[in-house]
Amino acid sequence: MELVDDLKHTICSLFEVHSDSNGVKRIVTPLEYPGSGDKIVIRIRPTAGGYTLDENGEAALYATMAGGDLDGDNISRWAEELNKYSPAHYSEEDEQINLFTKDQRLIAPYIFRVAEAAQQLFSIATSRTERQANDFKERVKEVVSQTADKLKLAYKSDFALPIAGGLIADHYIDAPIPLIVIAASSATRLLEAEVIHMQYKMSDRVGFILAVAESQAAVGKKQFERANYYTGKTVNFIPHDLEQLITQQMH
Repeated sequence: MELVDDLKHTICSLFEVHSDSNGVKRIVTPLEYPGSGDKIVIRIRPTAGGYTLDENGEAALYATMAGGDLDGDNISRWAEELNKYSPAHYSEEDEQINLFTKDQRLIAPYIFRVAEAAQQLFSIATSRTERQANDFKERVKEVVSQTADKLKLAYKSDFALPIAGGLIADHYIDAPIPLIVIAASSATRLLEAEVIHMQYKMSDRVGFILAVAESQAAVGKKQFERANYYTGKTVNFIPHDLEQLITQQMH
């Protein structure tokens, strides 16, 4: 009996319950988004006639930041299955998992249903990310290296930049105004390009930060649009256009 009581106490202590505004309860679960270390957080919101449970769109947000694809057919098929067989539902419009119940007794088990759906969404959206990111980086490397050779300029990959934070440039072309190329296959990597740009400005170092995004979808449309104000230039990856852009920048 002592072991049972200890397990009950230990298991319960793994969940944090917080009271937010407007009667919202925020449950920090011990479950994590795979490979990220971020805890899955569920919110319980009192609504007319019952309660709505959701993950506040964080599964989609974290997946996007990890370079995941939320627009693929695999996500649509998963959403159809979820909506058919689970009490939880995924809305592709607002990219949020939610669930409604009138029965307060179902809230505890339903926390797990929303959390498991959040894990599934993240895993499916990011399942091909690593391979795609590697393919993308190799294609960028090919264009940058070939262009540098044509221009007879020294070129380095995975270059440790002379700024605080230990940030790495995917590619570095040595010139009077060095070209620092960041291959951004995720919103996180694009943000690093912005940090590099700001570090160079703050330390009065000479360098042009060129962020090459795999696509707007990979990094997020808003992040892509914003990045043009916080880098030398941010562009989508189009091989011919990238070659021309590098050539123009070096002259």
